[in-house]
Amino acid sequence: MRVVDCDSEEHEAERVVARIQSLRAEGTLQAAGGQYREWKDFCVLYRANHMAKPFEKAFRKANIPYKVSGGQSFFDRAEIKDLCSWMVLISNNDNNAAFIRAIKTPKRGIGHTTLGALSTFADQSRLSLFEALFSNSLGSSLPAKAVGSLQEFGRTINDLEYRARRCVGAEDARSFLNDWLKEIDYEKHLYEGEDSEKVAAARWTNVMEFCDWMAKRCGGQIDDVAGARTMQETKTMLEVVQTIALLSTIQASEGDQNVVTLSTLHAAKGLEWPHVVLAGVNEGLLPFKLDDKSGETSEEDLALRLQEERRLMYVGITRAQRTLAVNWLRRRKKGRETVAGVASRFIAEMALDQATVREDPREKLKALRAEFAQKSVASRAAAAAADLPAPVRPA
Repeated sequence: MRVVDCDSEEHEAERVVARIQSLRAEGTLQAAGGQYREWKDFCVLYRANHMAKPFEKAFRKANIPYKVSGGQSFFDRAEIKDLCSWMVLISNNDNNAAFIRAIKTPKRGIGHTTLGALSTFADQSRLSLFEALFSNSLGSSLPAKAVGSLQEFGRTINDLEYRARRCVGAEDARSFLNDWLKEIDYEKHLYEGEDSEKVAAARWTNVMEFCDWMAKRCGGQIDDVAGARTMQETKTMLEVVQTIALLSTIQASEGDQNVVTLSTLHAAKGLEWPHVVLAGVNEGLLPFKLDDKSGETSEEDLALRLQEERRLMYVGITRAQRTLAVNWLRRRKKGRETVAGVASRFIAEMALDQATVREDPREKLKALRAEFAQKSVASRAAAAAADLPAPVRPA
Protein backbone atom coordinates (compact mmCIF):
# COMPACT_ATOMS: atom_id res chain seq x y z
CA MET A 1 0.00 0.00 0.00
CA ARG A 2 1.38 3.40 -0.94
CA VAL A 3 0.21 6.96 -1.58
CA VAL A 4 1.77 8.59 -4.65
CA ASP A 5 1.77 12.32 -5.39
CA CYS A 6 2.01 13.19 -9.10
CA ASP A 7 2.71 16.48 -10.87
CA SER A 8 -0.14 16.18 -13.41
CA GLU A 9 -2.45 13.74 -15.17
CA GLU A 10 0.24 12.93 -17.74
CA HIS A 11 2.87 12.39 -15.02
CA GLU A 12 0.45 10.15 -13.16
CA ALA A 13 -0.10 8.03 -16.28
CA GLU A 14 3.67 7.72 -16.79
CA ARG A 15 4.14 6.57 -13.19
CA VAL A 16 1.37 3.99 -13.56
CA VAL A 17 3.07 2.61 -16.68
CA ALA A 18 6.37 2.42 -14.76
CA ARG A 19 4.63 0.72 -11.82
CA ILE A 20 3.04 -1.95 -14.03
CA GLN A 21 6.32 -2.58 -15.86
CA SER A 22 8.20 -2.72 -12.54
CA LEU A 23 5.85 -5.28 -11.00
CA ARG A 24 5.89 -7.37 -14.16
CA ALA A 25 9.71 -7.28 -14.28
CA GLU A 26 9.82 -8.26 -10.62
CA GLY A 27 7.44 -11.10 -11.38
CA THR A 28 9.61 -12.28 -14.28
CA LEU A 29 12.60 -12.57 -11.97
CA GLN A 30 10.53 -14.60 -9.53
CA ALA A 31 8.75 -16.68 -12.20
CA ALA A 32 9.98 -19.90 -10.64
CA GLY A 33 8.00 -19.02 -7.55
CA GLY A 34 4.80 -18.51 -9.51
CA GLN A 35 4.66 -14.75 -8.93
CA TYR A 36 4.61 -13.66 -12.57
CA ARG A 37 2.21 -10.76 -13.16
CA GLU A 38 0.00 -10.90 -16.26
CA TRP A 39 -1.65 -7.84 -17.80
CA LYS A 40 -5.06 -8.96 -16.55
CA ASP A 41 -3.81 -8.76 -12.94
CA PHE A 42 -3.67 -4.93 -13.10
CA CYS A 43 -6.45 -2.37 -12.85
CA VAL A 44 -6.61 1.43 -12.80
CA LEU A 45 -9.71 2.89 -11.12
CA TYR A 46 -10.96 6.47 -11.32
CA ARG A 47 -14.01 8.55 -10.42
CA ALA A 48 -15.13 9.80 -13.85
CA ASN A 49 -14.96 8.51 -17.43
CA HIS A 50 -12.85 11.38 -18.80
CA MET A 51 -9.98 10.43 -16.49
CA ALA A 52 -9.16 7.38 -18.64
CA LYS A 53 -7.73 9.39 -21.55
CA PRO A 54 -4.17 10.04 -20.21
CA PHE A 55 -3.82 6.36 -19.30
CA GLU A 56 -4.98 5.25 -22.75
CA LYS A 57 -2.37 7.45 -24.41
CA ALA A 58 0.41 6.32 -22.05
CA PHE A 59 -0.53 2.64 -22.45
CA ARG A 60 -0.54 2.88 -26.24
CA LYS A 61 2.83 4.61 -26.17
CA ALA A 62 4.21 1.77 -24.00
CA ASN A 63 2.38 -0.96 -26.00
CA ILE A 64 0.41 -2.07 -22.95
CA PRO A 65 -2.85 -3.86 -23.92
CA TYR A 66 -5.93 -2.55 -22.11
CA LYS A 67 -9.70 -2.31 -22.10
CA VAL A 68 -11.98 0.46 -20.87
CA SER A 69 -14.85 -0.56 -18.60
CA GLY A 70 -17.68 1.71 -17.52
CA GLY A 71 -17.24 4.23 -20.33
CA GLN A 72 -16.18 4.79 -23.94
CA SER A 73 -12.52 4.66 -24.89
CA PHE A 74 -11.14 7.89 -26.37
CA PHE A 75 -9.80 5.79 -29.25
CA ASP A 76 -13.24 4.27 -29.85
CA ARG A 77 -14.82 7.64 -30.69
CA ALA A 78 -16.01 7.77 -34.30
CA GLU A 79 -13.80 10.71 -35.27
CA ILE A 80 -10.68 9.05 -33.86
CA LYS A 81 -11.47 5.74 -35.59
CA ASP A 82 -11.92 7.69 -38.84
CA LEU A 83 -8.43 9.14 -38.60
CA CYS A 84 -6.94 5.84 -37.48
CA SER A 85 -8.38 4.10 -40.53
CA TRP A 86 -6.48 6.49 -42.80
CA MET A 87 -3.26 6.00 -40.86
CA VAL A 88 -3.55 2.24 -40.81
CA LEU A 89 -4.16 2.26 -44.57
CA ILE A 90 -1.07 4.44 -45.08
CA SER A 91 1.09 1.90 -43.23
CA ASN A 92 -0.67 -1.22 -44.53
CA ASN A 93 -2.38 -0.81 -47.90
CA ASP A 94 -3.81 -4.34 -47.72
CA ASN A 95 -6.01 -3.64 -44.67
CA ASN A 96 -9.49 -3.85 -46.22
CA ALA A 97 -11.36 -2.73 -43.08
CA ALA A 98 -9.29 0.46 -42.94
CA PHE A 99 -9.75 0.95 -46.70
CA ILE A 100 -13.56 0.84 -46.48
CA ARG A 101 -13.73 3.31 -43.59
CA ALA A 102 -11.19 5.72 -45.07
CA ILE A 103 -12.72 5.86 -48.54
CA LYS A 104 -16.17 6.58 -47.06
CA THR A 105 -15.01 9.23 -44.55
CA PRO A 106 -15.36 11.98 -45.58
CA LYS A 107 -17.72 11.18 -48.45
CA ARG A 108 -16.15 11.52 -51.90
CA GLY A 109 -18.94 10.47 -54.26
CA ILE A 110 -18.02 6.78 -54.18
CA GLY A 111 -21.19 4.86 -53.33
CA HIS A 112 -22.06 1.39 -52.09
CA THR A 113 -22.62 0.07 -55.63
CA THR A 114 -19.10 1.05 -56.70
CA LEU A 115 -17.53 -0.36 -53.55
CA GLY A 116 -19.54 -3.57 -53.91
CA ALA A 117 -18.32 -4.03 -57.48
CA LEU A 118 -14.74 -3.29 -56.41
CA SER A 119 -15.01 -5.85 -53.60
CA THR A 120 -16.35 -8.52 -55.99
CA PHE A 121 -13.56 -7.79 -58.48
CA ALA A 122 -10.90 -7.91 -55.72
CA ASP A 123 -12.21 -11.25 -54.42
CA GLN A 124 -12.24 -12.80 -57.87
CA SER A 125 -8.75 -11.50 -58.61
CA ARG A 126 -7.46 -12.45 -55.13
CA LEU A 127 -6.30 -8.90 -54.49
CA SER A 128 -6.75 -6.49 -51.61
CA LEU A 129 -9.14 -3.61 -52.29
CA PHE A 130 -6.24 -1.20 -52.60
CA GLU A 131 -4.34 -3.47 -55.01
CA ALA A 132 -7.48 -3.83 -57.10
CA LEU A 133 -7.62 -0.05 -57.68
CA PHE A 134 -4.71 -0.13 -60.08
CA SER A 135 -5.46 -3.43 -61.81
CA ASN A 136 -5.43 -3.11 -65.62
CA SER A 137 -8.64 -5.14 -65.86
CA LEU A 138 -10.69 -3.11 -63.32
CA GLY A 139 -12.25 -1.17 -66.19
CA SER A 140 -14.06 -4.30 -67.33
CA SER A 141 -16.05 -4.38 -64.07
CA LEU A 142 -16.63 -0.68 -63.39
CA PRO A 143 -17.47 2.46 -65.42
CA ALA A 144 -14.53 4.70 -66.32
CA LYS A 145 -15.77 7.50 -64.04
CA ALA A 146 -15.90 5.16 -61.03
CA VAL A 147 -12.43 3.80 -61.80
CA GLY A 148 -11.12 7.37 -62.00
CA SER A 149 -12.57 8.26 -58.58
CA LEU A 150 -11.17 5.11 -56.98
CA GLN A 151 -7.72 5.62 -58.45
CA GLU A 152 -7.70 9.25 -57.31
CA PHE A 153 -8.24 8.00 -53.76
CA GLY A 154 -5.42 5.48 -54.24
CA ARG A 155 -3.05 8.21 -55.41
CA THR A 156 -4.00 10.28 -52.34
CA ILE A 157 -3.01 7.40 -50.05
CA ASN A 158 0.27 6.87 -51.92
CA ASP A 159 1.07 10.57 -51.66
CA LEU A 160 0.34 10.60 -47.92
CA GLU A 161 2.57 7.55 -47.43
CA TYR A 162 5.39 9.27 -49.36
CA ARG A 163 5.09 12.42 -47.21
CA ALA A 164 4.72 10.48 -43.95
CA ARG A 165 7.93 8.59 -44.72
CA ARG A 166 9.80 11.91 -44.99
CA CYS A 167 8.06 13.70 -42.13
CA VAL A 168 10.45 13.73 -39.14
CA GLY A 169 9.90 15.20 -35.66
CA ALA A 170 6.95 16.81 -33.90
CA GLU A 171 6.90 20.12 -35.77
CA ASP A 172 6.94 18.48 -39.20
CA ALA A 173 4.30 16.01 -37.98
CA ARG A 174 1.96 18.83 -36.91
CA SER A 175 2.26 20.44 -40.34
CA PHE A 176 1.68 17.09 -42.04
CA LEU A 177 -1.44 16.33 -39.96
CA ASN A 178 -2.91 19.84 -40.32
CA ASP A 179 -2.37 19.82 -44.10
CA TRP A 180 -3.92 16.36 -44.36
CA LEU A 181 -7.06 17.38 -42.42
CA LYS A 182 -7.47 20.43 -44.66
CA GLU A 183 -6.99 18.37 -47.81
CA ILE A 184 -9.76 15.92 -46.90
CA ASP A 185 -11.87 18.75 -45.40
CA TYR A 186 -12.50 16.75 -42.25
CA GLU A 187 -13.61 19.70 -40.09
CA LYS A 188 -16.37 20.52 -42.60
CA HIS A 189 -17.34 16.83 -42.60
CA LEU A 190 -17.81 16.89 -38.81
CA TYR A 191 -19.89 20.08 -38.74
CA GLU A 192 -22.12 18.97 -41.62
CA GLY A 193 -22.73 15.62 -39.92
CA GLU A 194 -23.94 17.07 -36.61
CA ASP A 195 -27.16 18.93 -35.82
CA SER A 196 -25.50 20.49 -32.78
CA GLU A 197 -22.61 22.86 -33.42
CA LYS A 198 -21.48 22.30 -29.83
CA VAL A 199 -21.19 18.54 -30.40
CA ALA A 200 -19.30 19.09 -33.66
CA ALA A 201 -16.89 21.47 -31.90
CA ALA A 202 -16.26 18.89 -29.16
CA ARG A 203 -15.51 16.23 -31.78
CA TRP A 204 -13.12 18.58 -33.59
CA THR A 205 -11.37 19.24 -30.26
CA ASN A 206 -10.87 15.46 -29.94
CA VAL A 207 -9.33 15.43 -33.42
CA MET A 208 -6.91 18.23 -32.51
CA GLU A 209 -5.94 16.47 -29.28
CA PHE A 210 -5.33 13.20 -31.13
CA CYS A 211 -3.17 14.92 -33.75
CA ASP A 212 -1.15 16.69 -31.06
CA TRP A 213 -0.53 13.35 -29.35
CA MET A 214 0.53 11.78 -32.64
CA ALA A 215 2.88 14.66 -33.39
CA LYS A 216 4.57 14.43 -29.99
CA ARG A 217 5.24 10.74 -30.64
CA CYS A 218 7.48 11.85 -33.52
CA GLY A 219 9.92 13.38 -31.02
CA GLY A 220 12.34 16.29 -31.33
CA GLN A 221 11.89 19.34 -29.10
CA ILE A 222 8.80 18.75 -26.95
CA ASP A 223 7.17 21.13 -24.46
CA ASP A 224 5.81 19.14 -21.52
CA VAL A 225 2.83 20.05 -19.34
CA ALA A 226 5.10 22.04 -16.99
CA GLY A 227 6.37 24.16 -19.90
CA ALA A 228 9.84 22.59 -19.87
CA ARG A 229 11.42 21.83 -23.25
CA THR A 230 13.00 18.42 -23.66
CA MET A 231 14.67 16.56 -26.54
CA GLN A 232 13.35 13.17 -27.58
CA GLU A 233 14.48 10.75 -30.26
CA THR A 234 12.99 11.76 -33.59
CA LYS A 235 10.90 9.38 -35.67
CA THR A 236 9.12 9.63 -38.99
CA MET A 237 5.36 9.92 -39.09
CA LEU A 238 5.25 6.54 -40.82
CA GLU A 239 7.29 4.90 -38.04
CA VAL A 240 4.89 6.25 -35.41
CA VAL A 241 1.87 4.98 -37.33
CA GLN A 242 3.47 1.54 -37.56
CA THR A 243 4.43 1.27 -33.89
CA ILE A 244 1.58 2.68 -31.78
CA ALA A 245 -0.77 -0.26 -32.35
CA LEU A 246 -3.55 1.73 -34.00
CA LEU A 247 -4.77 -1.44 -35.68
CA SER A 248 -6.70 -2.27 -32.51
CA THR A 249 -9.00 0.71 -33.13
CA ILE A 250 -10.12 -0.81 -36.45
CA GLN A 251 -10.20 -4.48 -35.51
CA ALA A 252 -10.88 -4.83 -31.78
CA SER A 253 -9.53 -8.08 -30.42
CA GLU A 254 -12.37 -9.29 -28.23
CA GLY A 255 -10.86 -12.74 -27.76
CA ASP A 256 -7.77 -11.58 -25.84
CA GLN A 257 -8.75 -11.00 -22.22
CA ASN A 258 -5.18 -10.69 -20.94
CA VAL A 259 -5.31 -6.89 -20.76
CA VAL A 260 -5.05 -4.16 -18.13
CA THR A 261 -8.44 -2.85 -17.02
CA LEU A 262 -9.27 0.87 -16.96
CA SER A 263 -12.52 1.30 -15.05
CA THR A 264 -14.72 3.74 -13.21
CA LEU A 265 -15.23 2.99 -9.54
CA HIS A 266 -18.93 2.39 -10.08
CA ALA A 267 -18.26 -0.24 -12.77
CA ALA A 268 -15.73 -2.02 -10.54
CA LYS A 269 -18.13 -2.97 -7.74
CA GLY A 270 -17.94 -6.68 -6.99
CA LEU A 271 -14.67 -7.17 -8.91
CA GLU A 272 -11.09 -7.63 -7.64
CA TRP A 273 -7.58 -7.53 -9.09
CA PRO A 274 -4.19 -8.45 -7.58
CA HIS A 275 -2.79 -4.96 -8.31
CA VAL A 276 -4.89 -1.80 -8.25
CA VAL A 277 -4.11 1.87 -8.82
CA LEU A 278 -6.69 4.33 -7.50
CA ALA A 279 -6.14 7.41 -9.67
CA GLY A 280 -6.87 11.10 -9.15
CA VAL A 281 -7.78 10.92 -5.47
CA ASN A 282 -8.16 14.70 -5.11
CA GLU A 283 -10.64 17.06 -3.55
CA GLY A 284 -13.17 17.84 -6.29
CA LEU A 285 -12.79 14.39 -7.82
CA LEU A 286 -13.10 12.02 -4.87
CA PRO A 287 -15.07 13.41 -3.09
CA PHE A 288 -16.67 14.92 -6.16
CA LYS A 289 -17.55 18.66 -6.09
CA LEU A 290 -19.17 18.91 -2.70
CA ASP A 291 -19.14 22.72 -2.55
CA ASP A 292 -22.62 24.20 -2.99
CA LYS A 293 -22.32 27.79 -4.22
CA SER A 294 -26.07 28.18 -4.68
CA GLY A 295 -26.77 27.58 -0.99
CA GLU A 296 -29.78 25.44 -1.85
CA THR A 297 -28.35 22.16 -0.52
CA SER A 298 -28.80 21.52 3.20
CA GLU A 299 -25.93 20.48 5.45
CA GLU A 300 -27.65 17.14 5.96
CA ASP A 301 -27.73 16.48 2.20
CA LEU A 302 -24.07 17.47 1.88
CA ALA A 303 -23.18 15.09 4.70
CA LEU A 304 -25.05 12.26 2.95
CA ARG A 305 -23.25 12.98 -0.31
CA LEU A 306 -19.90 12.98 1.47
CA GLN A 307 -20.71 9.64 3.06
CA GLU A 308 -21.60 8.18 -0.33
CA GLU A 309 -18.28 9.42 -1.75
CA ARG A 310 -16.49 7.86 1.23
CA ARG A 311 -18.17 4.52 0.46
CA LEU A 312 -16.99 4.83 -3.15
CA MET A 313 -13.43 5.38 -1.95
CA TYR A 314 -13.76 2.26 0.21
CA VAL A 315 -14.97 0.32 -2.86
CA GLY A 316 -11.80 1.32 -4.69
CA ILE A 317 -9.48 0.34 -1.86
CA THR A 318 -11.09 -3.04 -1.36
CA ARG A 319 -10.75 -3.99 -5.06
CA ALA A 320 -7.03 -4.68 -4.46
CA GLN A 321 -5.94 -8.18 -3.43
CA ARG A 322 -2.16 -7.70 -3.13
CA THR A 323 -0.93 -4.18 -3.85
CA LEU A 324 -2.63 -0.79 -3.90
CA ALA A 325 -1.38 2.61 -5.03
CA VAL A 326 -3.47 5.70 -4.23
CA ASN A 327 -2.52 8.61 -6.50
CA TRP A 328 -3.28 12.30 -6.08
CA LEU A 329 -2.34 15.24 -8.33
CA ARG A 330 -0.44 18.38 -7.33
CA ARG A 331 -1.87 20.08 -10.41
CA ARG A 332 -4.93 18.98 -12.33
CA LYS A 333 -7.02 20.09 -15.27
CA LYS A 334 -10.33 21.78 -14.54
CA GLY A 335 -12.06 22.56 -17.81
CA ARG A 336 -9.51 24.40 -19.93
CA GLU A 337 -7.50 25.56 -16.92
CA THR A 338 -4.83 23.91 -14.80
CA VAL A 339 -5.41 24.41 -11.08
CA ALA A 340 -3.56 23.47 -7.90
CA GLY A 341 -4.54 20.03 -6.65
CA VAL A 342 -5.36 19.08 -3.07
CA ALA A 343 -5.12 15.52 -1.79
CA SER A 344 -8.49 14.01 -0.91
CA ARG A 345 -9.51 14.27 2.74
CA PHE A 346 -10.12 10.52 2.64
CA ILE A 347 -6.37 9.81 2.44
CA ALA A 348 -5.83 11.39 5.87
CA GLU A 349 -9.13 10.12 7.30
CA MET A 350 -8.24 6.53 6.46
CA ALA A 351 -4.58 7.05 7.48
CA LEU A 352 -3.48 5.72 4.10
CA ASP A 353 -0.37 7.90 3.99
CA GLN A 354 1.01 6.77 7.36
CA ALA A 355 2.18 3.33 6.24
CA THR A 356 2.98 4.22 2.65
CA VAL A 357 6.27 3.20 1.08
CA ARG A 358 7.76 6.03 -0.98
CA GLU A 359 9.68 4.95 -4.06
CA ASP A 360 9.95 5.87 -7.71
CA PRO A 361 8.76 2.88 -9.77
CA ARG A 362 10.91 4.04 -12.67
CA GLU A 363 14.06 3.69 -10.57
CA LYS A 364 12.89 0.32 -9.28
CA LEU A 365 12.27 -0.82 -12.85
CA LYS A 366 15.80 0.20 -13.87
CA ALA A 367 17.25 -1.74 -10.91
CA LEU A 368 15.21 -4.83 -11.76
CA ARG A 369 16.28 -4.70 -15.39
CA ALA A 370 19.92 -4.36 -14.33
CA GLU A 371 19.50 -7.35 -12.00
CA PHE A 372 17.90 -9.35 -14.78
CA ALA A 373 20.76 -8.44 -17.16
CA GLN A 374 23.37 -9.50 -14.57
CA LYS A 375 21.66 -12.85 -14.07
CA SER A 376 21.49 -13.34 -17.82
CA VAL A 377 25.23 -12.61 -18.22
CA ALA A 378 26.08 -14.93 -15.33
CA SER A 379 23.91 -17.68 -16.82
CA ARG A 380 25.60 -17.39 -20.23
CA ALA A 381 29.04 -17.39 -18.61
CA ALA A 382 28.20 -20.54 -16.64
CA ALA A 383 26.92 -22.25 -19.79
CA ALA A 384 30.05 -21.30 -21.70
CA ALA A 385 32.27 -22.60 -18.88
CA ALA A 386 30.41 -25.92 -18.87
CA ASP A 387 31.16 -26.34 -22.57
CA LEU A 388 34.95 -25.91 -22.12
CA PRO A 389 37.10 -29.10 -22.23
CA ALA A 390 38.62 -30.23 -18.96
CA PRO A 391 42.25 -29.00 -18.47
CA VAL A 392 45.01 -31.56 -19.18
CA ARG A 393 47.22 -32.21 -16.15
CA PRO A 394 50.97 -32.50 -16.80
CA ALA A 395 52.49 -35.97 -16.40
